[in-house]
Amino acid sequence: MTKRTALVTGAGGGLGHAMVERLVANGWKVFAADINEDSLRTSMHDPDVLPVIVDVTDPESIQGAYEAVSSSTDRLDGIVNFAGILGLGSLTDIPEERLARILDVNVMGTYRVNKQFLPLVEAAQGRIVNISSETGWQSAAPFNGPYAMSKYAIEAYSTALRRELALLGIKVITIQPGPFRTDMVAGIERAFSQAESETTKFDGVIRKLKKLAAKQINSAHDPDILAQVIETALTAKRPKPVYSVKPDPLRSALEKLPLRAIDKTYFTVMRRAYKK
Repeated sequence: MTKRTALVTGAGGGLGHAMVERLVANGWKVFAADINEDSLRTSMHDPDVLPVIVDVTDPESIQGAYEAVSSSTDRLDGIVNFAGILGLGSLTDIPEERLARILDVNVMGTYRVNKQFLPLVEAAQGRIVNISSETGWQSAAPFNGPYAMSKYAIEAYSTALRRELALLGIKVITIQPGPFRTDMVAGIERAFSQAESETTKFDGVIRKLKKLAAKQINSAHDPDILAQVIETALTAKRPKPVYSVKPDPLRSALEKLPLRAIDKTYFTVMRRAYKK
């Protein structure tokens, strides 16, 4: 029996690695792609894992990755787009080049990979899984604008792509993870510290939000839970268009309020820490 094949970007991160491990354990051949070769070494022991070095912001790098994958297979049953970076900061202070980098990796990187590898997915009538976030469906929190912008864009991109590729028999699924135990979640404190250093107006507010965000790290979930959901998205006869996976309960409850009430809640939390 021919093994099913998948390309997983961001495979060197915690979520990507869990995804690779789960697929291989269930009989898949996986092309594990990441910009950092060292981060892929933990998966290189398995003959069904083929490491691929790729920078999703570089079209030539993606072309090279495509050539490497297509030399080993003429089809992909799935692409899972985990490659992404966290971005926090005031939208009045964040340097333009950093905001552009966040959007380039999270949005354009996903677009570039899917476009380049589409012929292999089409050959298998496979599936494309795009990783959004709970941030992708929630109203944007203050100082989370850069990341929220990227995930809002992934939501719109995925919806349009799903409706287009249905004509080719290709299913596109959006995944909206809540907090999971990964380097990205662990890096929230560093991201807030960077945002704090970039502002002169909101430093006190950002310090307070950093303390509140630390609680999210303590409630983060096992990455394999997410990997299980994505495996279902790749294999179910009729997968859902969108899977929300372990969203933060407090933020989910907040979203049930009228928009003005959400605004007021954030304002109340922040105003005591804001000093003019």
